Amino acid sequence: MKTFLFTMVLFLSMNSIGQQIIELPVWPKGAPQDNGITVDEKTQANGHIEFSKEARIFVYLPADSVNTGKSVLICPGGGYHILAMQHEGHDVAKWLASQGVAAFVLKYRMPNQHSDIPLSDAKEAMRIIRGYSKEWKIDSAKVGVCGFSAGGHLASTLETHSDKDTRPNFGILFYPVVSMKDSITHQGSKKALLGDHPTEQMISLFSNENMVTSNTPPTLFLLADDDKAVIPENSILLYRALKQNKIKASLHVFPIGGHGFGFRESYKYHQQIKAIISDWIKDVVK
Repeated sequence: MKTFLFTMVLFLSMNSIGQQIIELPVWPKGAPQDNGITVDEKTQANGHIEFSKEARIFVYLPADSVNTGKSVLICPGGGYHILAMQHEGHDVAKWLASQGVAAFVLKYRMPNQHSDIPLSDAKEAMRIIRGYSKEWKIDSAKVGVCGFSAGGHLASTLETHSDKDTRPNFGILFYPVVSMKDSITHQGSKKALLGDHPTEQMISLFSNENMVTSNTPPTLFLLADDDKAVIPENSILLYRALKQNKIKASLHVFPIGGHGFGFRESYKYHQQIKAIISDWIKDVVK
């Protein structure tokens, strides 16, 4: 598997701080399950991807001089309909790598009402990251996940629905969709993931506040109080569940910002966010 994967690697660039940027498929021999999307993928002018039907990873490796051995799998958001690859993916990956943290931007497949598809991509991405930990000079016991909005739902699903081989060691969630309950959830994400008429069992299963155990990893939350698209109650419910299970968690609710500020430098609290993430990784990921 390793030899095949590395023959598929595309070296995109080497930037000014020495980051290696690599692209490779999640499923080089084809995914075991199809999401049923038949139209061609489309990349918008702003970098958003529509109709994602092939999972890929973009790898940002830090320079050896700053490498901490820590790493993060990044799941961009977009309501399980599109992928906001730039400000919720590549931008944060570049910054993490500059801080000595390897970053992996996941272009996961849209569920198209096939609920297991995104999670299967994320789990396989974790296997790849840990499988190449020696080659990429990372610690397989210090692999986190970061997710934005619906990507935050995917990240929190990975935190709560995985075994020891695929479960991340820590989480960073930006304004995440967490619950599938009608009064709380983001309806577009719910429909795209679970379909028009999900069973109560499916709603409960993918309401990740219900799935927290003592094995769920420590998690950092970053969101805005005035978010009307994904209301803060999503993060609050998951934070409470983590604390009930005596798991480390940190909840940061900024007074303004709405939904989708991502890693944009123009966001008022961008510098604070960078400081919070840096401290979180240093203090929690030993």
